[in-house]
Amino acid sequence: MNNKARKYLAVIITTAFGVMLFALGGCKKERGGSVAGGNGKMVVGFSQMENDGPWRIAETNSMKSEAGKLADKFELVITDAQGQTSKQVSDVEDLVSRGVRAIFLAPRELNGLEPALQAAKEANIPVILVDREAAGTPGVDFVTVLKSDFIEQGRRAAQWLAQQTNGKANIVELTGTTGASVSQDRQQGFADEITKHPEMKIIASQTGNFNRAEGQKVMQNIIQSLGQQITAVYAHNDEMAIGAIQALKSAGMKPGKDILIVSVDGEKAALQAIIDGDMNATVESNPRFGPLAFETLQKFLNGEKVPPKIILPDRFFDASNARQYLDEAY
Repeated sequence: MNNKARKYLAVIITTAFGVMLFALGGCKKERGGSVAGGNGKMVVGFSQMENDGPWRIAETNSMKSEAGKLADKFELVITDAQGQTSKQVSDVEDLVSRGVRAIFLAPRELNGLEPALQAAKEANIPVILVDREAAGTPGVDFVTVLKSDFIEQGRRAAQWLAQQTNGKANIVELTGTTGASVSQDRQQGFADEITKHPEMKIIASQTGNFNRAEGQKVMQNIIQSLGQQITAVYAHNDEMAIGAIQALKSAGMKPGKDILIVSVDGEKAALQAIIDGDMNATVESNPRFGPLAFETLQKFLNGEKVPPKIILPDRFFDASNARQYLDEAY
């Protein structure tokens, strides 16, 4: 082959290689664009922090149910972080790598999810926080937060207790997961309200990690050290309150009578405990986010303005209405 032929062949090879690279680049999927499954539906992810306990299960079922109603538009992919923030980061990063259209994220903790949010942001995948907050700025690091007013929940629990005790109580507080925004807010709301009543005192405050068994164990330990000093229990969720009730009964005490029990969530077991006289009141924390979550996502996809925070209204349950709402509770 002469020099002229070699040069001509080199030009052909170089040009063909360049065309191939361009074609590959053009085929690259734009994350955050109109990503769809093989059936033409938009694939969206839901990063659940765990599916442990009635509240979380009810929330996951609500998301599934709403996705089912919108099955002509959406395909929902659900991950379970199993109560581990590190796994939740990995779960979100995996959803990003799969090129989902959007992500619903139920944060386990306020801090620690920054890498996950950053990964979604870099891929232009919108994230909507569900039921809890995460560190970041709405409209920048995520679209919005859908949640209850956790501070108000704590305040309402304290207000009810103050009314029932004429502002005099020695309170055991069972707190939720350390570092979770909901735990911080429910603690703050309760504390802010009881400061108005000098004779209402928190004599013990310890985490039960939103878990019934842990709540029972923690309460058993507190009973051993404080015993008859306790006149009330405020639990950050119903599961811990029910655990506390079991511990009090085992110690020969009378929850709901000698010791007032107030909690947050409004699950079926708590309403039944109120009907049975073992528990006194619970502030609802609605887990049925499915309809609002997909409605908010659709508004965002349509280019509508979404507020930085959307608050769900919550009810209050006590002996006056627990039976009325028992059948619809989760």
